[in-house]
Order: sequence, then structure tokens, then C-alpha cells
Amino acid sequence: MERPLIALFRLIDGFENAGVEYVVVGSIASSLHGEYRASADVDVVARIVTQQIGPLVEALRDEFYIDDLSVTRAVDRGGSFNVIHSEAIFKIDVFIIATEFGRQQLERRQRHQVSGHEVWIASAEDTILAKLDWYRRGNEVSELQWRDVKGILGTQGARLDFDYLRSWAARIGVLDLLERALTDID
Repeated sequence: MERPLIALFRLIDGFENAGVEYVVVGSIASSLHGEYRASADVDVVARIVTQQIGPLVEALRDEFYIDDLSVTRAVDRGGSFNVIHSEAIFKIDVFIIATEFGRQQLERRQRHQVSGHEVWIASAEDTILAKLDWYRRGNEVSELQWRDVKGILGTQGARLDFDYLRSWAARIGVLDLLERALTDID
């Protein structure tokens, strides 16, 4: 099993033991919905409340490097923190839900089988939207983000909810990028 998946499954176990809701986003989600690509890290969006910090840190401490102060700051400020799996030597970035779109990703998440494990994964539409947002924030230079978007659009095709995509793309300011990506795959 790949190091990223080992680390991810252990993190999910810790989340579930601490009662933390999560959704896997980023390259794992885009690989599942589109074209596979390796990644240097794993990204997860989570809803963590102050009361869950102690149990979460305790649940992860044996297998991960985790800094409880970083987790507390991220939860308090709506930021992010990372954990590093000791055995796999692999980093996972955890983004605390701080936006309406983040809440939407969590609400629309879907259960998938990944290497024999049940995992909550962002929907194809939300993965496209998040990738377009990161592409825009990165000054529209990341070929990886753009390729991921086009890969999902090309693979999922008519199964996508285009009304939802266009509505949320407009709300987060990436409608022009969505339309450009749709034109690029035709």
C-alpha cells in the first residue's frame, strides 16, 4: 500500500475515534474522479471543535507527529495544520472549515472504497471548484491544478451537475475559469 494511503487511513481512524467530521480533497479526490496523479501530500478538510482537540491529539500521538498548539490555533482561527505519519514519513494537511464553500464540501461528501477502506471524498463538482479556486489563487500558473480540473471534467462528463458547478463557480469567483476549462476539453 502506498505511503500516502497508509497515513490517510490512520488519520481517518483518529478522526473517527475523536468524532471529527472530514472530507478528503485535493489530488486524492481528483485522482478518484478524474486522472490519477501522485502527490507530495494529502489534503483533508475537517470540522473540529475545541472539545475534540484533546481526544484527537491523543488518538493520533502514537503514530503521528502532531502539535496540539498548532491544532488549537488552526481551530481558533479557521486555518490549517499538518500531521506527519511517523512510519510512512508522510505529511497530511488539515484545513479547518472556515467558509461556506468548506461547509458545502463537507455536506456533499461521498463515501468511497479506497484500497478496502471506507473514506469520505469530496464530490467531483466540489473537487473541480476547489481546484479552480487554488488555480486562481496561484496566479493561474499551476498546470497540475488545471490538468486535474480538465481530467475530472473529461472523465465525469454528463454525470456532473453543471447547474451546481456554475452556481458555486460564480459564488467563489471562478466561473470564467470553469467556462474556459469546459471549452478546453471540447
